[in-house]
Amino acid sequence: MSDTASQLTLDNTFGFLNSHVNADQVFHPTLISNSDGQTMLKAILDELKRSRNFVFSVAFITPNAIALLKQSLLDYRGTGTIITSTYLGFNSPAAFRELLNLKGVDVYVHPDSTAGFHAKGYIFEQEESTTAIVGSSNLTAKALLKNHEWNLRFSALPDGDIVHQLKSAAHAHIEASTALTRKWIDDYELTWALQPRPPLQASASMESLGDLPPRGMIVANSMQVEALAEIQTLRDGGENRAVVVSATGTGKTILSALDVRAYAPKRMLFVVHREQILDRAIDEFKLVLNAPDSDFGKFVGSKRDLDRRYVFASIQSLSRPENLREISPDTFDYVLIDEVHRAGAASYRKLIDHLQPDFLLGMTATPERTDDFNVFELFDYNVPYEIRLQKALKADMLAPFHYYGVTDYVKNGEVIDQVADLSRLVATERVDHLIAQIEKYGHAGAPVKGLIFCSKNDEAAELSRILNQRAVHGQLLRTRALSGANSVEERERAVQMLESGELDYIATVDIFNEGIDIPSVNQVVMLRQTLSSIVFTQQLGRGLRKAAGKDHLVVIDFIGNYANNYLIPIALFGDSTLNKDSIRKKIIDAQEAGAIAGLSSVNFDAISRQKIFASLATTTLDSMSNLKKSFVDLKNRLGRSPQLIDFARFDTVDPTVIATKQKNYWTFLNKVGALDVQAGAFEGAVLTFLSGELLNGKRPHELLLLETLLSHPKGVTVERYQNLLAASGLVNDSPTLNSVQAVLDLTFFTEAEAAKYGAEPIVILRDGAYSLVEKITMAWDTDTIFRMHVRDVVDTGLYLARHRYNWSGQLEVGRRYSRKDVCRLLNWQSNQQSTIYGYKVDTFSDSCPIFVTYHKGSAVSESTKYEDEFLNPSTLTWHTRSRRTLASGEVKAIVENRLPLHVFAKKDDAEGTDFYYLGRATSQDARQTKMSGKSGHDVVSMTLGLASPIESSLYEYFAAKTPVI
Repeated sequence: MSDTASQLTLDNTFGFLNSHVNADQVFHPTLISNSDGQTMLKAILDELKRSRNFVFSVAFITPNAIALLKQSLLDYRGTGTIITSTYLGFNSPAAFRELLNLKGVDVYVHPDSTAGFHAKGYIFEQEESTTAIVGSSNLTAKALLKNHEWNLRFSALPDGDIVHQLKSAAHAHIEASTALTRKWIDDYELTWALQPRPPLQASASMESLGDLPPRGMIVANSMQVEALAEIQTLRDGGENRAVVVSATGTGKTILSALDVRAYAPKRMLFVVHREQILDRAIDEFKLVLNAPDSDFGKFVGSKRDLDRRYVFASIQSLSRPENLREISPDTFDYVLIDEVHRAGAASYRKLIDHLQPDFLLGMTATPERTDDFNVFELFDYNVPYEIRLQKALKADMLAPFHYYGVTDYVKNGEVIDQVADLSRLVATERVDHLIAQIEKYGHAGAPVKGLIFCSKNDEAAELSRILNQRAVHGQLLRTRALSGANSVEERERAVQMLESGELDYIATVDIFNEGIDIPSVNQVVMLRQTLSSIVFTQQLGRGLRKAAGKDHLVVIDFIGNYANNYLIPIALFGDSTLNKDSIRKKIIDAQEAGAIAGLSSVNFDAISRQKIFASLATTTLDSMSNLKKSFVDLKNRLGRSPQLIDFARFDTVDPTVIATKQKNYWTFLNKVGALDVQAGAFEGAVLTFLSGELLNGKRPHELLLLETLLSHPKGVTVERYQNLLAASGLVNDSPTLNSVQAVLDLTFFTEAEAAKYGAEPIVILRDGAYSLVEKITMAWDTDTIFRMHVRDVVDTGLYLARHRYNWSGQLEVGRRYSRKDVCRLLNWQSNQQSTIYGYKVDTFSDSCPIFVTYHKGSAVSESTKYEDEFLNPSTLTWHTRSRRTLASGEVKAIVENRLPLHVFAKKDDAEGTDFYYLGRATSQDARQTKMSGKSGHDVVSMTLGLASPIESSLYEYFAAKTPVI
């Protein structure tokens, strides 16, 4: 029996007959219901990665679902077939055009019939097996990610009867079908257009729709209901100013109009920074307020309708001294300022200082600034409502986007990107590359309405000229370049042409970063370096508004050899932790899940992905300048110096990063000038210990004991502490208690570490009770700053234990740990990180951690350069240290599985000191061999079978080699 047959037999036995059987769980039957992270999309992506042929037979397909799978299908090296239908007219011509655009995939259309084509089956053929997923999911974004579905994944050997049945069914579908061609789609489109379509459901956030409903029909969505309630609560508390932070496209204008309707002011003033925004704002307010046209007026240019109830004005007109003099400070009882992050400008300050409304509301998507202006201070730090991009996507307030990071043009091994001169930027070969990527990743089924962001205005102009001579999908392109030199009228005309379908693309640099509303934009092309995550998000946001007939936004980002490529995932994931591990994990998780917030996805081609990881490895995210900026941003938000718990709750900088940069947070505050008083030597050492060892929350046990002792300075009995751990759902056996005590009395640490931490215990155990040492209690009682910082570290560590880890204090598969973390969490007697050398059998704790650095650098000596390698997601070939034989004591303990084996891995040393925990393993097939290379030392080779397979994306991350450009 082959290895695959044995594995499949065990997996099917595990799945169908006996779940206690020890199986690899690679082929085991699984119910996929879009719950607990096990989505249909993830299942399909996983199977594509390990198959050589696939057949999908599904009734319904949407362009959005094709976009979710596109990068994986482009990367696919096998053959594929998709069978679908015209059943009920669900599949649009756009969907069929997107299918036809998939290279290397054969597509067939089953004829409509009275029986109805309603198949939902996915077949994947591997080298020695076949896997199928059959159930309820069509190939639509919601069926792949959100809907409650039931799909059964199962596997069989090639000669299994179910495989013959599946192939026979697929063959019958193909035999009855017609191959998809462009002519077939053209003919289908003529008849499909005549079929009745289901009515479009209107969104409550009407700012997101191209077609607005009749007056009197606007009602708040769930998010807006929450926001309106919070604004009113704030007013009821006597506050007269507030700022709303809401991502672009989430309906800020409608929200403000709804609040105006609730407030019912006698006079309202709406202030914008661009004149062209006014008319749309007026239209939306009219729909919400259901007031006569005579109530609305404009104050801009020659229009001076100051006598109207609702006045919409530009800041340029209002701030002129002669105009301000005409407006009495109490003219308006409600004032609204759009894009209020600009209010640091003198024109805004003049206006705000002059007016005295009963209520002032500001709206912005980007409150964090680089000009030292604190928008929160202007509004008395009142933020009743805040919804950022990720939350808005999850709430389905925005159009889903599919981001594709692709490598910029490569010539003679050199990437031609933004740093090149103009002639190379618009060279024929680079334009060819741009066209090829647009045809590959862009819309094939819907007319494109796109923005191209360039690095220079002359590049935009020349690129537009060249593109107007080129075609995409056989259609001659129509583009226009715009810059700050173009008048408002010229810009508005170009936008109108784009929305009406007279233009395909507008090429620009940065004039569309904000303050422009083009809901129909369905494609954003980025041909420039990402210099700011804020600007990246602004440009992405140009296409995130919902619009009638808009299925999704496509983002094509051309990635060059830029040192700051790491800003791309920071912007895409909204990750402001300044923690490389966090960002790296989000990239891997996005690849694993196939989607991020809501129905959106992030994809990189192989070279671009490596460029992102390389940029992340070489940057210094936690520089003092970055940390200080993040500190100031949160300080501005709060109106006070933030504590560590604030960084955790507001999900900004990782508290462990900012707390340990200067050994402890007190010292950091001294460094940035936020605190004049310096910590004493003892107090500083204690805080350095707490910050460096306990703050990360990887084990809550020590923190819980400290929290209890700070409230009970006379001491706590061991029994009471054990009961507390039990009540908290934590392990409370003797080894764990001994480990906790060793950490808190510093005997766990090396002599050098203990000296750094003050060389004195924090907690002592005497006569069956724990107590703080006297110096701690004295400092706690007499030093309020010390007390605040200790409390902050303990509270934050417990918060992270609950919200970042699973609270158990046990090793978690998929999490990252240092060697020291592992010594502590496995209850070792002391920190032996410096002597582990890849693995160590610890008889004190009866455990053996194994640390694998998958890609060893050139500096690694031959005697330690082992050829460890994953055979599959469940099995790793592993080698012991050199000069070891099967008779060596430590080797025998491992080979005979006398003690638990815990496997940890990282890709290379550029990742730092932490390793991913892969779980428990079992040693198998040990054999004596020689090391490769000159040394030829004895070594023992074996396979380590993991208790559960690692995620496919993590497996690929480890195994992937840097592509050669």
